[in-house]
Amino acid sequence: MFVMRPRGTELRTVTMSIPGTATSSTCAALCLAAASRTFLSAGHSLDEFTIVTAKDIRDLKLGENYVALILNDQPYLADEVTNHPEEAVVLLAHHDRYLLEEARRHVHIEYEELPAIFNLEDSLAQKEIIWGEDNVFKKFLVDKGNVDDTWSQADFIVEGEYETGAQEQLYIENNGAIALANADDGVTVWGSMQCPYYVHKALIKLFDLPEEKIRVIQTETGGGFGGKEEYPSMIAGHAALLAWKSGLPVKMIYDRAEDMVATTKRHPSRTRHKTAVSKDGKLLAMEIDFVIDGGAYCTLSPVVLSPRTIHAAGPYFCPHVRIKSQAVATNMPPHGAFRGFGAPQSIFALERHLDKVAAAVGLMPEEFRRRNFIHEGETTATNQVIREKVDMEVC
Repeated sequence: MFVMRPRGTELRTVTMSIPGTATSSTCAALCLAAASRTFLSAGHSLDEFTIVTAKDIRDLKLGENYVALILNDQPYLADEVTNHPEEAVVLLAHHDRYLLEEARRHVHIEYEELPAIFNLEDSLAQKEIIWGEDNVFKKFLVDKGNVDDTWSQADFIVEGEYETGAQEQLYIENNGAIALANADDGVTVWGSMQCPYYVHKALIKLFDLPEEKIRVIQTETGGGFGGKEEYPSMIAGHAALLAWKSGLPVKMIYDRAEDMVATTKRHPSRTRHKTAVSKDGKLLAMEIDFVIDGGAYCTLSPVVLSPRTIHAAGPYFCPHVRIKSQAVATNMPPHGAFRGFGAPQSIFALERHLDKVAAAVGLMPEEFRRRNFIHEGETTATNQVIREKVDMEVC
């Protein structure tokens, strides 16, 4: 038996006030497991609290229990299985946030522990299949020229492996939403968000309402940097579900600790480079294997993987390039958008690797780069012909 952690009890960051608004909390599972039942035992009547589980989405004859995005694989509330440690199972609301916290402490969930994957290496090795048939959300292949036949022509072959970890956006204002919801008026949500149309699309599916019955208002956003791109659909859905069942406005604000552990981060990555180069410092072939940890659900991983793949060879000309990239599943909270949208991880690996290549050839790093800058008439890794003048040496 595991006690669930609280979500969204801090109320400091929303300046809007609606009379009669209930405070809300999300409970998150502490292990990867199958939830069998929930129960509340406190010195107050259950009637004082609004409680929402996945069953309520069915019983209230609402829409679909998934966050509509790309693959629609992430539920608003876990039903039979929780796939990462911060996944929401039960929503609670009460007008007194202190009593709400006391109630939250009396919520318990029984779990049957299941095998889990916590890093991309184990996911690639398929030690457990936790998503689809092979743990892979998305893969790309860029193939230019003939990499395999070039290795024998190289004066130097340099290999390297580079890793980056998850990165927190650390916006000043935490994720938060206020919701009004009922069958007559539909759903209205105010929130700190970057992409209100993402939220609008998600709520249409959750409540099975026409577009004009869903209203999403983007309040002044106290920082985002990608961290409020897809995740506000989750917190808006939670607040709106509680508002629908309670008949009251509901405010849900994450505190800083929960915002950091539960929301999306920059994807961790692992990049392997194998580079063929001539003795005069010209790139001959590049083979790049790039993998990102998408977490438990797809979210925006395919979209993030695409620019990461396109930019993996950098602003350099190389006649033979092969780039393999994958986004894989783990039982970590889902990763998502962050400024640079995938490119920083692959560019970091490339530039560190080129320093290593320059040292092998005996050139200064800046001189090695200068000799390989792409110019007008040459092709990128994706075989795009550069038709404009490019003068990178003046940069």
